[in-house]
Amino acid sequence: MPEAHSRVREAAAARGLEIEIRERPAANSLAEAATLLGIPPSGIVKTLVVKRSDGTFLFALVPGGRAISWPKLRAVVGVNKLRLPEADLALEATGYERGTITPIGSTTDWPVFADETIVGHRVAMGAGAHGYSLFVDADELISAYGATVADITVPE
Repeated sequence: MPEAHSRVREAAAARGLEIEIRERPAANSLAEAATLLGIPPSGIVKTLVVKRSDGTFLFALVPGGRAISWPKLRAVVGVNKLRLPEADLALEATGYERGTITPIGSTTDWPVFADETIVGHRVAMGAGAHGYSLFVDADELISAYGATVADITVPE
């Protein structure tokens, strides 16, 4: 079991969050990962690390088939500038490589902003290591991390 999984499991347990980590073959796209997991693409939530102009970060939880709406996210966060950081910065900010990122067990607890469309669903997301998916109840994740729920995406 990858080291990242123990970090994810310990962080989830510390917040009373029930998770399931499932091994899956490598996927070249979100749609392929959804097929491998037997769920619709919207059932996979991408955890995007977003950099603020002050050098801090936040997590944006974006369901498959949707993309960040930068104007909406900036309005909710209350800032003028946000951007996706380079892969090495995302790793430094979270302790996870791109494609495996989850707020659960991140080396820093950055604020979490969840798109409102994930509410009420069990979702799959990064599990901290390649070749794995983490399943969690979105409402429990939102509650455990005090996430801000808002309309922050647009269809891809």
